[in-house]
Amino acid sequence: LSSSDTLLSQPQLIGPPQPIVARVGDDVILPSHLDPPVDVAAKTVEWARSDTAERRFVHVWRGGRDFLLNQHPSYKGRTSLFTDKLKNGDVSLKLSEVKISDEGKYRCFIPLLHRESFVELVVGAASSPVLNVTKSSSGVALECESKGWYPEPELFWLDAEGKLLSAGAPETVRGPDGLYTVSSRVTVEKSHSNSFTCRVQQQSINQSRDTHIHVPGQK
Repeated sequence: LSSSDTLLSQPQLIGPPQPIVARVGDDVILPSHLDPPVDVAAKTVEWARSDTAERRFVHVWRGGRDFLLNQHPSYKGRTSLFTDKLKNGDVSLKLSEVKISDEGKYRCFIPLLHRESFVELVVGAASSPVLNVTKSSSGVALECESKGWYPEPELFWLDAEGKLLSAGAPETVRGPDGLYTVSSRVTVEKSHSNSFTCRVQQQSINQSRDTHIHVPGQK
Protein backbone atom coordinates (compact mmCIF):
# COMPACT_ATOMS: atom_id res chain seq x y z
CA LEU A 1 0.00 0.00 0.00
CA SER A 2 1.17 3.52 -0.71
CA SER A 3 1.30 6.05 2.11
CA SER A 4 -1.83 7.75 0.73
CA ASP A 5 -3.73 4.43 0.69
CA THR A 6 -2.63 3.78 4.26
CA LEU A 7 -3.83 7.25 5.28
CA LEU A 8 -7.23 6.69 3.72
CA SER A 9 -7.62 3.36 5.49
CA GLN A 10 -7.01 5.01 8.87
CA PRO A 11 -10.05 6.11 10.88
CA GLN A 12 -11.06 9.73 10.44
CA LEU A 13 -12.19 11.98 13.29
CA ILE A 14 -15.45 13.56 12.16
CA GLY A 15 -16.89 16.78 13.53
CA PRO A 16 -20.16 18.52 12.60
CA PRO A 17 -20.40 20.27 9.20
CA GLN A 18 -22.23 23.26 10.71
CA PRO A 19 -21.69 25.36 13.83
CA ILE A 20 -23.48 24.16 16.96
CA VAL A 21 -25.88 26.74 18.42
CA ALA A 22 -26.65 26.78 22.15
CA ARG A 23 -28.52 29.17 24.40
CA VAL A 24 -27.02 30.63 27.55
CA GLY A 25 -27.69 28.29 30.48
CA ASP A 26 -28.40 25.24 28.33
CA ASP A 27 -26.38 22.02 28.09
CA VAL A 28 -24.86 21.27 24.69
CA ILE A 29 -23.05 18.39 23.00
CA LEU A 30 -20.05 19.07 20.78
CA PRO A 31 -20.11 15.99 18.52
CA SER A 32 -17.02 14.14 17.33
CA HIS A 33 -16.56 10.48 16.39
CA LEU A 34 -14.12 8.14 14.67
CA ASP A 35 -15.18 6.59 11.37
CA PRO A 36 -14.79 3.66 11.19
CA PRO A 37 -15.23 3.26 14.98
CA VAL A 38 -12.12 2.62 17.08
CA ASP A 39 -12.04 1.89 20.81
CA VAL A 40 -10.35 4.90 22.42
CA ALA A 41 -11.25 4.17 26.06
CA ALA A 42 -7.56 3.50 26.82
CA LYS A 43 -6.24 6.31 24.61
CA THR A 44 -5.76 10.01 25.30
CA VAL A 45 -8.49 12.35 24.08
CA GLU A 46 -7.95 16.11 24.33
CA TRP A 47 -10.58 18.82 23.94
CA ALA A 48 -9.20 22.35 23.83
CA ARG A 49 -10.05 25.80 22.52
CA SER A 50 -8.35 26.39 19.18
CA ASP A 51 -9.12 30.12 18.97
CA THR A 52 -7.37 31.43 22.08
CA ALA A 53 -3.85 32.78 22.34
CA GLU A 54 -2.85 30.33 25.05
CA ARG A 55 -3.62 26.63 24.93
CA ARG A 56 -6.86 26.36 26.87
CA PHE A 57 -7.72 22.77 27.79
CA VAL A 58 -11.44 22.10 28.10
CA HIS A 59 -11.41 18.36 28.92
CA VAL A 60 -8.76 15.62 28.81
CA TRP A 61 -9.26 11.84 29.02
CA ARG A 62 -6.07 9.92 29.80
CA GLY A 63 -5.23 6.52 31.25
CA GLY A 64 -8.86 5.42 31.26
CA ARG A 65 -10.12 8.35 33.33
CA ASP A 66 -10.73 12.08 33.31
CA PHE A 67 -7.47 14.02 33.61
CA LEU A 68 -8.43 17.58 34.53
CA LEU A 69 -5.20 18.88 36.06
CA ASN A 70 -4.68 21.35 33.21
CA GLN A 71 -8.36 22.17 32.65
CA HIS A 72 -9.05 25.88 32.24
CA PRO A 73 -10.85 27.19 35.37
CA SER A 74 -13.78 28.59 33.34
CA TYR A 75 -14.80 25.01 32.43
CA LYS A 76 -14.46 23.47 35.90
CA GLY A 77 -17.35 21.15 36.74
CA ARG A 78 -19.10 21.72 33.40
CA THR A 79 -17.56 19.15 31.03
CA SER A 80 -17.84 15.40 30.52
CA LEU A 81 -17.31 12.70 27.92
CA PHE A 82 -19.71 9.83 27.28
CA THR A 83 -17.35 7.26 28.80
CA ASP A 84 -19.53 4.29 27.85
CA LYS A 85 -19.33 5.34 24.19
CA LEU A 86 -15.55 5.74 23.96
CA LYS A 87 -15.26 2.06 22.99
CA ASN A 88 -17.31 2.92 19.89
CA GLY A 89 -15.12 5.85 18.90
CA ASP A 90 -17.58 8.49 20.14
CA VAL A 91 -15.52 11.26 21.76
CA SER A 92 -18.28 13.89 21.90
CA LEU A 93 -18.02 16.49 24.65
CA LYS A 94 -20.94 17.54 26.84
CA LEU A 95 -20.72 21.14 28.03
CA SER A 96 -23.16 22.14 30.78
CA GLU A 97 -24.63 25.54 31.71
CA VAL A 98 -23.31 27.30 28.62
CA LYS A 99 -21.82 30.78 29.09
CA ILE A 100 -21.20 33.55 26.58
CA SER A 101 -17.45 33.02 27.05
CA ASP A 102 -17.85 29.44 25.76
CA GLU A 103 -18.50 30.75 22.25
CA GLY A 104 -15.69 29.90 19.84
CA LYS A 105 -13.82 27.11 18.11
CA TYR A 106 -12.99 23.78 19.76
CA ARG A 107 -10.45 21.14 18.74
CA CYS A 108 -10.74 17.46 19.58
CA PHE A 109 -7.38 15.67 19.28
CA ILE A 110 -6.40 12.01 19.67
CA PRO A 111 -2.57 12.07 19.82
CA LEU A 112 -1.93 8.35 19.26
CA LEU A 113 -3.97 8.39 16.03
CA HIS A 114 -2.80 11.86 14.95
CA ARG A 115 -6.42 12.75 14.32
CA GLU A 116 -8.22 16.02 15.02
CA SER A 117 -11.64 17.56 14.41
CA PHE A 118 -13.04 21.03 14.98
CA VAL A 119 -16.38 22.25 16.31
CA GLU A 120 -17.59 25.84 16.26
CA LEU A 121 -19.93 26.78 19.10
CA VAL A 122 -22.27 29.76 18.69
CA VAL A 123 -23.88 30.99 21.90
CA GLY A 124 -27.11 32.95 22.03
CA ALA A 125 -29.69 34.31 24.45
CA ALA A 126 -33.18 35.65 23.80
CA SER A 127 -36.19 36.91 25.75
CA SER A 128 -39.63 38.34 24.98
CA PRO A 129 -40.03 42.12 24.82
CA VAL A 130 -42.16 44.06 27.32
CA LEU A 131 -44.45 46.85 26.09
CA ASN A 132 -45.69 49.97 27.87
CA VAL A 133 -48.24 52.51 26.63
CA THR A 134 -48.53 56.19 27.55
CA LYS A 135 -50.92 58.68 25.99
CA SER A 136 -49.59 62.00 24.77
CA SER A 137 -51.05 65.03 23.01
CA SER A 138 -49.88 63.83 19.62
CA GLY A 139 -51.14 60.27 20.00
CA VAL A 140 -50.01 57.22 21.92
CA ALA A 141 -46.40 56.56 22.91
CA LEU A 142 -45.34 52.91 22.83
CA GLU A 143 -42.20 51.78 24.60
CA CYS A 144 -40.64 48.37 24.05
CA GLU A 145 -37.80 46.85 26.07
CA SER A 146 -36.22 43.42 25.85
CA LYS A 147 -33.47 42.23 28.19
CA GLY A 148 -31.09 39.30 28.08
CA TRP A 149 -30.01 38.99 24.44
CA TYR A 150 -26.79 37.75 22.87
CA PRO A 151 -25.47 38.60 20.32
CA GLU A 152 -26.80 42.17 19.96
CA PRO A 153 -30.33 41.99 18.49
CA GLU A 154 -32.40 44.13 16.14
CA LEU A 155 -35.73 45.73 17.11
CA PHE A 156 -38.65 46.52 14.77
CA TRP A 157 -42.14 47.99 15.16
CA LEU A 158 -44.94 46.57 13.01
CA ASP A 159 -48.54 47.65 12.50
CA ALA A 160 -51.58 45.35 12.28
CA GLU A 161 -50.80 44.58 8.64
CA GLY A 162 -47.21 43.66 9.39
CA LYS A 163 -45.78 46.83 7.86
CA LEU A 164 -42.74 48.47 9.43
CA LEU A 165 -43.33 51.62 11.46
CA SER A 166 -40.76 54.35 11.20
CA ALA A 167 -39.00 54.77 14.54
CA GLY A 168 -35.69 56.12 15.72
CA ALA A 169 -32.72 53.84 16.20
CA PRO A 170 -33.21 51.59 19.24
CA GLU A 171 -31.03 52.10 22.29
CA THR A 172 -28.78 49.18 23.14
CA VAL A 173 -26.97 48.65 26.43
CA ARG A 174 -24.64 45.77 27.30
CA GLY A 175 -24.68 44.67 30.92
CA PRO A 176 -21.79 43.33 33.04
CA ASP A 177 -23.03 39.78 32.31
CA GLY A 178 -22.38 40.38 28.60
CA LEU A 179 -26.08 40.31 27.71
CA TYR A 180 -27.78 43.09 25.74
CA THR A 181 -30.87 45.13 26.59
CA VAL A 182 -32.54 46.85 23.65
CA SER A 183 -35.31 49.46 23.87
CA SER A 184 -37.24 51.76 21.56
CA ARG A 185 -40.05 54.33 21.70
CA VAL A 186 -42.49 55.20 18.94
CA THR A 187 -45.47 57.56 18.87
CA VAL A 188 -48.45 56.40 16.83
CA GLU A 189 -51.23 58.67 15.64
CA LYS A 190 -54.88 57.78 15.55
CA SER A 191 -55.36 55.53 12.56
CA HIS A 192 -57.27 52.51 11.34
CA SER A 193 -54.63 50.32 12.96
CA ASN A 194 -54.78 49.99 16.73
CA SER A 195 -52.72 46.81 16.95
CA PHE A 196 -48.94 46.96 17.11
CA THR A 197 -46.08 44.51 17.45
CA CYS A 198 -42.60 44.94 18.86
CA ARG A 199 -40.27 42.36 17.30
CA VAL A 200 -36.78 41.66 18.57
CA GLN A 201 -34.64 39.25 16.58
CA GLN A 202 -31.12 37.91 16.17
CA GLN A 203 -30.58 36.15 12.86
CA SER A 204 -27.26 34.45 13.59
CA ILE A 205 -28.89 32.38 16.35
CA ASN A 206 -32.22 32.17 14.48
CA GLN A 207 -34.21 33.71 17.33
CA SER A 208 -37.17 36.10 17.12
CA ARG A 209 -39.57 37.29 19.83
CA ASP A 210 -42.81 39.23 19.30
CA THR A 211 -45.02 41.07 21.76
CA HIS A 212 -48.38 42.41 20.55
CA ILE A 213 -50.47 45.22 21.98
CA HIS A 214 -53.92 46.60 21.21
CA VAL A 215 -54.39 50.32 21.78
CA PRO A 216 -58.03 51.33 22.40
CA GLY A 217 -59.39 53.89 19.93
CA GLN A 218 -58.72 57.49 20.84
CA LYS A 219 -61.43 60.10 21.23
